[in-house]
Amino acid sequence: MVQKNVNIKNKKAKFEYEFIDTYVAGIVLAGTEIKSIREGKASITQSFCEFNDRGELFVINMQIDEYSHASHYNHKPKAERKLLMNKRELTKLRKEVTTSGFTIVPLNLFTNDRGLAKLKIALGKGKKLYDKRETLKDRDNQRDLSRIKKSFNN
Repeated sequence: MVQKNVNIKNKKAKFEYEFIDTYVAGIVLAGTEIKSIREGKASITQSFCEFNDRGELFVINMQIDEYSHASHYNHKPKAERKLLMNKRELTKLRKEVTTSGFTIVPLNLFTNDRGLAKLKIALGKGKKLYDKRETLKDRDNQRDLSRIKKSFNN
């Protein structure tokens, strides 16, 4: 059986945050959750990551729609899901979040070649309003430049 790779992105994160470091984490999922992800019925646009009191990392507010072919044993769409990482990475992340005030933002939800769901997360700092304006200005300038280059090539 050939599986198609799932790649769900958080496009808003790049605009809202400035990234310092990225990590890849596994996710603890129920059976119907992974089936929904493989169908592409998940969203990470409004999600964030948080540590609990035992030092475990959880992704909060991640939307995984209910599986269409499941019976009444379905999962909750917005449940907290535990992320699996090395202890060394977790302690480093926790130290950065508590001391520097950084946030952990999900960037990409994907399935690897073995069919396991992974979440690419980033340690980021929120952008100020003027930084966002600068990003928009750069994007517009880049678009105009590519239009000019295209017109010269034709």
